[in-house]
Amino acid sequence: MKIAVLGVAQTKFGELWDQSLPDLLVRSQLSAIRDAGIAVSEIDEIFTGTMCAGLFLNQSNIGVIAAEVLGLQVPSTVVEGACASGGLAVRAAIMAIESGQADIVLVSGVEKMTDVGSQQVADGLVSAASHEFEQIHGITFAALNALIARLYMHTYGLSRGQLAQVSVMNHDHGFTNSLGHFQKKITVDDVINAPMIADPLTLLDCSPISDGAASLVLCREDVARRLGNDHVFIIGSGQATDTMMLSEREDLLTWRATKLAAKKAYAMAGIDTDDVDLIELHDAFSITQLLALEDLGFYKKGFGIGSVSIDNDLIVNRSGGLKSRGHPVGATGVAQVVAVVQQLREGIGSVGLTHNVGGCGSTAVVHVLNREKL
Repeated sequence: MKIAVLGVAQTKFGELWDQSLPDLLVRSQLSAIRDAGIAVSEIDEIFTGTMCAGLFLNQSNIGVIAAEVLGLQVPSTVVEGACASGGLAVRAAIMAIESGQADIVLVSGVEKMTDVGSQQVADGLVSAASHEFEQIHGITFAALNALIARLYMHTYGLSRGQLAQVSVMNHDHGFTNSLGHFQKKITVDDVINAPMIADPLTLLDCSPISDGAASLVLCREDVARRLGNDHVFIIGSGQATDTMMLSEREDLLTWRATKLAAKKAYAMAGIDTDDVDLIELHDAFSITQLLALEDLGFYKKGFGIGSVSIDNDLIVNRSGGLKSRGHPVGATGVAQVVAVVQQLREGIGSVGLTHNVGGCGSTAVVHVLNREKL
């Protein structure tokens, strides 16, 4: 499989009070189209990832908006898979191209989260957990991840300071990302002493509530070759699911969806973890970064904290990750691909990986990308 990434774009992520969801979406779409060097009329199909537009804005049918703001009447589909909506939209676009239904596809992710109160945001996000067995008891995603963090600390001896170091590293990386939600360095003490959200996770262990959009223009390999120049290609894609309820899992510290999605993506790309130079992964909470690196196969269980070592050759969340770049949930999976493409274009490594999760590990999608001279 080779799907070329012709164009990429991301809006500013953050509290964007003066921009509506359509504003963010069309700005991102047009920027990606300009980056691709194509005309709007060349787009055959559109996919858009979003999770909470209906819940927060009382606006569903976002696919129509994605097409009409561009003056198009092409097939335009919304993809929803909780916080993995963006990554799943990318995968849907890949399958549309591989099936022969489209040559050039515009794929975006978008979310507007700051126009409602924090309680409504929490209620909307936890809708990705089991209503009957988890939501009804007042659980939140912060609480679910806090339980996992406590179990990890008990099982592997992870210290509170080590866990905090994950957020410190991502803020260090995000400090230079002008499009990120935060450009602020923090310390381990800052993380530990921040307001408690769900013990042991404080505010600075958790990704923020963000607005934003990101877009890609994807196409068939032969179309990219006709256009010339060097391109980044998606060479592997995998998706898998696990149980929605944590109580049904065999091991709370292993997210099987991530392991299975990664296995499929690696096999399709013909690589293993030794070939990967950089990763943009789903660090919605500090503990999820450690689980992701272990389940993706880069570290043995209990050793994911090695990702924050200054001697580590693997580049993890150079964009700042969800923690610093921000987490407009529907946009995150697309923004991860944007970040990897930009890094590969800059010559930072040759093989990159994205990892996007929906729910508490219940849905995972992994993409493998490389840069190739045409």
